[in-house]
Amino acid sequence: MAVREMTERESRELLAQGNVGHLACVHDNRPYVVPVHYAFDAEKLYVFSLTGQKIDRLRSNPNACLQVEASGEHHRWKSVVAEGTYHELPDTPQWHNERLYAWSLLQKRSFWWEPGSSKPGAGSGEPEVPIFFSISIDQLSGRELVGS
Repeated sequence: MAVREMTERESRELLAQGNVGHLACVHDNRPYVVPVHYAFDAEKLYVFSLTGQKIDRLRSNPNACLQVEASGEHHRWKSVVAEGTYHELPDTPQWHNERLYAWSLLQKRSFWWEPGSSKPGAGSGEPEVPIFFSISIDQLSGRELVGS
């Protein structure tokens, strides 16, 4: 078995096929990684969330990374890392079209809202405003375990 570099096309295909990835961000030199549902349109990643640590950290440092993997037979795997910049899509007239576009991509996926709309310890307080955001991809890399 050997590990090989995936082409950019193969990496983009894996992102397009995926549904859940691991979002990494940094705040005060401390890494933070959480699973998220996402959608991909060949240029940007789109994610839905409520406020919390992830959003707070991304607002303070917009550098982000999403890792997606797929596993196959005989312990084979593929992994893609997309590095980029966080952009919040607020519910304002200026961002309406891109926010609607993000929603349209995400809603095509099963249960896309569940992790992003749940918070530990959430009670019966005021409903939270959903946050849509994009990550514009600056760098993309992929690796795959191949061989028999």
